[in-house]
Amino acid sequence: MAAHRRPLALAAAVAVALGAGALAVTSASAAEAPLKDYELTWGIKQSYRSYVTGMAAGSFTPADGAAQAAGNGAFTFTDGAGTYDSGTHAVRLGFAGSLRIASKPHGFDLTLSDVRFDSAAAEITADVTSGGTTQDDVPLAEVTVTRTMTDMETRLTKEAAAVLGSASYEGAAGDPLTVTQKPGSTQTPSPTSSPTATPTATATPTSTATDSASPSASTSPSTSSSPSSSTSPSDEASQSASPSVSAPASGAPARGEIADGTLGWGVKQSFRTYVVDGAAQGRITVSGGATQAGGNGAFTFVDATGTYDTDADTLSASFKGAVNFKGHEEKGSYGLDLTLSDLGVELDGGSGELTADVDSLGKTSDDVVLADLSTNTAGLTARDDVITLDGVTAKLTKAGAEAFGGFYAEGAELDPAGLSLALSDDAQLPDGNGGSDSGSGSGSGSDGSGTPAGTTGGVGTAGSTTGGVSGALASTGSQVPASALGAAAAVTVAAGAGVVVAMRRRRTA
Repeated sequence: MAAHRRPLALAAAVAVALGAGALAVTSASAAEAPLKDYELTWGIKQSYRSYVTGMAAGSFTPADGAAQAAGNGAFTFTDGAGTYDSGTHAVRLGFAGSLRIASKPHGFDLTLSDVRFDSAAAEITADVTSGGTTQDDVPLAEVTVTRTMTDMETRLTKEAAAVLGSASYEGAAGDPLTVTQKPGSTQTPSPTSSPTATPTATATPTSTATDSASPSASTSPSTSSSPSSSTSPSDEASQSASPSVSAPASGAPARGEIADGTLGWGVKQSFRTYVVDGAAQGRITVSGGATQAGGNGAFTFVDATGTYDTDADTLSASFKGAVNFKGHEEKGSYGLDLTLSDLGVELDGGSGELTADVDSLGKTSDDVVLADLSTNTAGLTARDDVITLDGVTAKLTKAGAEAFGGFYAEGAELDPAGLSLALSDDAQLPDGNGGSDSGSGSGSGSDGSGTPAGTTGGVGTAGSTTGGVSGALASTGSQVPASALGAAAAVTVAAGAGVVVAMRRRRTA
C-alpha cells in the first residue's frame, strides 16, 4: 500500500479539493482544516451490480441523500465533511447516505452506510449492516490516490469479498472512485488558533497550486495566487501525467485483409460465476486455440481473418476457438450445455455486432447475433500495422438472450470486448489481448492473471471464479428454490431451438 500513499501528490489534490475557497491555518496548529460539501461516487463493481439486478433478481435502494445513476449506474454519497491536514496533506471525509442491497431469491440483505474516504490510509470504509448486526468501518477497497481525486483505481479487499458474498472478489479491481466538492460550494474553514499568528495558504485552482499546497507553503504567510491565472491544477496534472507520445503510423494499406488477430471477451462475468460456483455447479472448457485467463477469467479467441478499411472505418473479422459452458448435471445428463464458436466481429463507424455459432444441447444455429457493439471512437486507426480496440461495449440482443436461456434480458450489458488485429505478417500483436470486465482488453480477467486455463470449475470447485456473485449464491446453490433451478434448466434446453428464430447471417466481405 505504500505506493498508494502519495502525500506530495495530495498537496496538489487539495487545490482541487478546496475549490476556490481559502484555507487558513496557523503555524501553531499546522494541522487540520475543516472540509465540507463533498460528494463520493463509486459503483463498487459493475459486474456485481449486474449480478444483483440480473441473475439475483435483487435491487439497490439508496436512501438518506445517496443516489444511483440511471441504468444501474454508480452510487453517489453526499454531504461529505471532514478535514485536510496541511502537514501530511491527508484528506479524510465522511459521507451521508445509505445503500441497501437485497435479493430475496438469493437470500441476502445488507446495508452500507457512513461511507468514508481516507487518502492517507488510501482506502474506502463503510458500516455494514446485515442480519440485524452492524460492523463499523469495514475496509471495502484500497485506493490508488491521485492528485485530482477523480477516477481513482480501486481494489476490493478481503472484507469486501466477505460482504459481497464471494471470496473471489478479494483483490479484484473495483469501479473507479471520484471525490469532488459539490459544484457551487465554498470553503470557509475557521483558523485553529488565535488570530495573532495566522499565516494563510490560499489554495486556488491556478497554475501554482502545487507550490501553494506543498509542505513548505503551509507555514509561509499569505501565499496566494490569483483566480485569473491561466492553467488549472487538473489541466496541469493531466498534461504532465499524460505526455503526448505518438506511435509510429501504420505502413499497411488503408484497406486489405487481416493477417492475424485476437478477440478478448469474457461473455458475461456473472454467467461464468453461475456456471462454475453458482447453482449450475458445472465447468467451462475452451478449445480450438481459445484460452481462458486464470481465476475463471475472460476468454481469448485467436487467428483472426477478414477484411478492414481504415478510410471507411469498417472491419469484418472471424476468430478461431470455442468455449463450452456445462452444468446442472443429473445422472450424467446436463440441463446446461452451451458452446460458442466461430466468433465474428463487424464494425462500421463505431458500431456493429458480435456473432457466434451457438450449440445448445445438440441444437446448432450459425451466425447468431449475440451482442450489439459500440466503440469509444468511430474511427479505425492502425499503429505499427495493428488496429487495437479496447473496452468495446457489448449489449445483449434478443437472440443472445435466448441463447443464454433467458437468464439475462435483451439489452443487458455483457463483458466489454477487446480486439487486436494485425494488418501485415510482420505486425506484432500485444501480449494477452483478453477482454476483462474492466474493459482493458488485457485478457487477464478480473484477477489480473493471464494464465490460460483449459477447463474451469467442476462440481465442488471453490474460489475459482472472478466475481459477479454475492450473498447466498457464493456459498451454496441450495437457497435458490429447486423449482427455479428446474425452470432455468428447462429454459436453457429450449434455447437451443429458440435462437434460430433471431439468427442473422454474417455479412460477407
